[in-house]
Amino acid sequence: MAEESATEKGGIRFNIEEIAGAVGDFGTIFPILLGVAIVCPDVSVSHFFLFFAAWFIITGLYYRLPIPIEPMKAIGAIVIAEGLCAGEIVASGIIVGVLFLLLGLAGGMTWLGEHIPKSVIRGVQAGLALLLLRTSLGYILADVLVAAISIGIILAFFVASQRTRVPDVSALLVLIIGLAAGIAAQGMPPFRLMPLPVPVIPMPADFITATWDLVLPQIPLTIANAILATSLLTYDLFPKKGVDPDRLSRTIGAMNLVSTPLGGFPMCHGAGGLAAMYRFGARTGGANIVAGLLILIFAVAFAPPEVLTLIPFGVFGALLVFVALELGKHSAKTESYLVTAVIAVLTLLIGLTFAFIIGMVLAYAQKWWTGRRGAGA
Repeated sequence: MAEESATEKGGIRFNIEEIAGAVGDFGTIFPILLGVAIVCPDVSVSHFFLFFAAWFIITGLYYRLPIPIEPMKAIGAIVIAEGLCAGEIVASGIIVGVLFLLLGLAGGMTWLGEHIPKSVIRGVQAGLALLLLRTSLGYILADVLVAAISIGIILAFFVASQRTRVPDVSALLVLIIGLAAGIAAQGMPPFRLMPLPVPVIPMPADFITATWDLVLPQIPLTIANAILATSLLTYDLFPKKGVDPDRLSRTIGAMNLVSTPLGGFPMCHGAGGLAAMYRFGARTGGANIVAGLLILIFAVAFAPPEVLTLIPFGVFGALLVFVALELGKHSAKTESYLVTAVIAVLTLLIGLTFAFIIGMVLAYAQKWWTGRRGAGA
């Protein structure tokens, strides 16, 4: 394949296509990290950005392909919706880090992927989308005009990116406009050097809450989208350099074990992010290195926590709508609308973990009933 030529010898390139592809997945990264920082005052968004920048660069050098780094969406959505604290975030990162590192070392990803029905995964995506939409509504109502302008910009870029090769940098643009408006109204925040990361030690109760509220809903999404779907897509796009799912699982485990105890946010890979980066021109790890350097600028810029207060709430509401719609779009690709819809509704009513368990039972019951009817026929 012609598209393969840039990576056949493991090369890394830096050109306009790689730069355009570098920002292809920023629409997922910024809304979740900034949303978490708003509801959770004991975290440092500057450290979030710092570790994302570092792992983008490391992953680009390691895989030499545009393998994205994304926030774990289930953990992000639930933290934003429920306002959980730093201890629970760190605990969730340690747990998923150990889990996926061990799974990757043991070669267990394929087996797990075969035993979680796709309809359940789609239901988790739909439930997360509804949680984010509910949260975003509060931000939008607090600042309707700014939210409307931001949503308009996002929609304009979405339409343009679908019809042309213009990269969708709407999240970045909306964020910059919001910062500029805040500076114009409130003045520049004081300059501060980014503090060095320090270890965060979760309490025992944080591990219990993190396991139940954050980790269990995140596991199916990470297995299906961050690992299995991403691996499959690498073989589609780069047949000679496809990445084994257990290898992806190991890097997810490693980066969470290293980063979250020092104040980073739980992170993973993602098939949607890879598709977005590739669509706008990324073909090598050079796109990852560029993305890491750009995100590093935000790590420095957000060192003063006052920077967060400069951004109008309407901007956050619009960005969260963007992520919710992206998740909702993927949830429609289900093999059982009943299972997916039940999980989505129950997520709003009783929480995502209970909804996931009930959805698993319903999916297997539906499979058993379908098999019984087929045998009877």
